[in-house]
Amino acid sequence: MPQTTDRPTRRAGGALVPVLAFAGIVVAVMQTLLVPVIKDLPQLLGTEPSNATWVLTSTLLSGAVATPIMGRLGDLYGKRRMLILSLAVMVAGALVSALTSQLLVMIVGRTLQGFAMGAIPLGIGLMRDMLPREKLGSAMALMSSSIGVGGGLALPAAALVAQHTDWHALFYGAAGLGVLAIVLTLLVVPESPARAEGSFDLLGALGLSAGLVLFLLPITKGSDWGWSSGTTLGLFGAALAVLLLWGVYELRTAAPLVDLRTTARREVLLTNLASIMVGVSFYVVSLVLPQLLQLPTATGYGLGQSMVVAGLCVAPLGLTMMFTAPVYARLSARYGPRTTLIIGLLVIAVGYAGGLGLMHAAWQTIITSVALGAGIGLAYSSLPALIVGAVPASETGAANGLNTLMRSIGTSVSSAVIGMVLANTAQPVGGGLAIPTMHGFRVSFLIATAAVLVGLALAFFLPRTPRPAEQHTQLRASSEEDANLEHARAVLRGFTGRVLDAGGAPVARAKVTLIDRRGRQAGTTLSGPDGGYALAVPSGGAYVLAARAAGHGPLASSATHTGDERAVELDLALPGETVSA
Repeated sequence: MPQTTDRPTRRAGGALVPVLAFAGIVVAVMQTLLVPVIKDLPQLLGTEPSNATWVLTSTLLSGAVATPIMGRLGDLYGKRRMLILSLAVMVAGALVSALTSQLLVMIVGRTLQGFAMGAIPLGIGLMRDMLPREKLGSAMALMSSSIGVGGGLALPAAALVAQHTDWHALFYGAAGLGVLAIVLTLLVVPESPARAEGSFDLLGALGLSAGLVLFLLPITKGSDWGWSSGTTLGLFGAALAVLLLWGVYELRTAAPLVDLRTTARREVLLTNLASIMVGVSFYVVSLVLPQLLQLPTATGYGLGQSMVVAGLCVAPLGLTMMFTAPVYARLSARYGPRTTLIIGLLVIAVGYAGGLGLMHAAWQTIITSVALGAGIGLAYSSLPALIVGAVPASETGAANGLNTLMRSIGTSVSSAVIGMVLANTAQPVGGGLAIPTMHGFRVSFLIATAAVLVGLALAFFLPRTPRPAEQHTQLRASSEEDANLEHARAVLRGFTGRVLDAGGAPVARAKVTLIDRRGRQAGTTLSGPDGGYALAVPSGGAYVLAARAAGHGPLASSATHTGDERAVELDLALPGETVSA
């Protein structure tokens, strides 16, 4: 599998983290932009409610497609470059939407805005490449939580704008924030020198895009089409067929869009599955509490608050997620991200269980928002740390892109299921209007609790890792060679050893390449100051390790790994003759 080049990782200034987190918040603002005017979209666009939902569905679909693709492009061609491109496409989409009230043009604009979702994994990848190890944990936690932070803070702001100005001002505001994020990125964020070797898997990108659209489309539109309708079932069947074919192709191509062998590792697979559950739990509170707060008191359970007040009551969800980033860093440094994920999921479960009895006053919804924000913040912060600790450095962008996609799938499933529950439990009132009931709200909270418990079970099966105090893991690696070395030693099976010269002295910054029995590059790294190197193996079998350094002749050495051993020690002694590097 192609790995990174041997260029060293650069360090960035102190403004890197807030600028990247701000970019993540801008992406979240774009996602929640239309929440205050969802119910008015059919009238505003002069169309039927079933058609107006495409304004939301289009953003979801394009975001799901763009996230893993932009992550891979960032690994290949530069994460900063792709981050700026993602934000620029979002700005263009926001301006298109700001200048129209036509449904089709609005859908085009919203589709373009969905490309901004790639900013989250790209930002995490930039942090991993540039930050010193002691700052990386809290920085990734803040970046991962930024989507919840932006969503929570955007609700009251968007509600205020929608109440007092033309609704198109929402898009002008989003475009302005996007331009500001681009300018700050250009001024503050350096390009990462880390690159994956190889080419972009265009056929794999097309296959994954088709499979995702075929899968997510019936999830988001199933309640309108009917879950047992031929269209819904046919699309699900087509999605299964396309994704299976895509998976076979990805396993056979030399430079896949997504390394499915890496994705199938226990720590990566379980983390991604847990991410779906966290995504489900995050979206439930965003759907339920605003509706409960805005329902009139005449219903007997509605809290009768304005759109702005409802947004303010839910805003602590995002604020608490932001403030949990430093708490996460301390917990993770002491106990590891697996334990922190378990703690976060437990807090979410307690928040939803307690929230079942805290639906009778606005101040009670604030308590629920704070509790859920703390739990979701801890859980979201743990996910990229677990992913980064389990994949090679050259796959950080693509792997985190896939993880972000899993969260998006969770929110999509949550939207579909909770929407169906609220619709089926709604109470008809005068004029044929149906309003959600307290029973529907509580069933929704119970579904969220069940999803969290599933995520908790998955988290318990994640492999235990030594405490950070006892062992430095790849999560805190501050350079590419450190990352590869610590990754193989701490987590994976592979080859470790030292590169030595003819006299037995260590050779620093020697390039060591792992070649499989088909002659394909399976990994590459640089030796450390002590000559040490480590390379993970994707599976057992025969390999060739090739070493090369300035002033020394090249060396190729055959070795076999059974696949069961944690590491095979193998020193590589370079010939003494001088050659050009």
